[in-house]
Amino acid sequence: SPALYGNTLVLVWDHNDQSFIIAWDKRTGEELWRTPRDELDTWSTPIFAEHAGRVQVVTNGWSRIRSYDLETGELVWYTTGLTPLMIPSPVAGNGMVFATSGFNGNMLKAISLADARGDITGTGAIVWSHNRNTPYVSSPLLYDGSLYFTKYTHGILSVFDAQSGTPHYGPQRVAGLRNIMASPVAADGRVYLTGRDGTTVVLRDGPTFEVLATNKLADQFSASMALVGDEIYMRGDTYLYCIAEE
Repeated sequence: SPALYGNTLVLVWDHNDQSFIIAWDKRTGEELWRTPRDELDTWSTPIFAEHAGRVQVVTNGWSRIRSYDLETGELVWYTTGLTPLMIPSPVAGNGMVFATSGFNGNMLKAISLADARGDITGTGAIVWSHNRNTPYVSSPLLYDGSLYFTKYTHGILSVFDAQSGTPHYGPQRVAGLRNIMASPVAADGRVYLTGRDGTTVVLRDGPTFEVLATNKLADQFSASMALVGDEIYMRGDTYLYCIAEE
């Protein structure tokens, strides 16, 4: 998917030809910059991370994880990549970036923006890493200092302290969840996990596993929930749902 920051629209175009990342002015469609990428097919959406007064565009990849300067498109830092057929998007917060993938292997890397410049492979900029039970399709969730992620497309959850990499719990099987493509989301101290069959399990955010509710809709869901104010939007194969208090 394209990503928007202010008036700049960014798209990663990784395919079996000359891959690139491109930025446009959202108001006019003017191309601002285009930077070649040495990548095969990926499906990850780029994210934005602010550090030292500059905005970076962080991208997952099979060959490399890369960060670009939003204003110029110049490469800021990079490290060795993840696993093939990249789908999950990275997440960022509190000066850290977390990149995951889980097809034909497992990998998670936690990167400190303060220490990331040039080639950071094998340096202290990679604060911690993990090579088990990472997601194939869904992106991780960074919420209130914890990193949540599921195994492949299974209903098996792991939760880590985001700064240190210390596990809180997991791999924990979540009853009622099997095939997961939607990314976990969170609000008001609750974490929402949705399976393809329409089952959503609500957990209490925290270092211990606690199920608060299990809900079911008669539809199939691949898209992630969107949280807007006090409303939850869910896009099923058949219907678009809005869930809120009357």
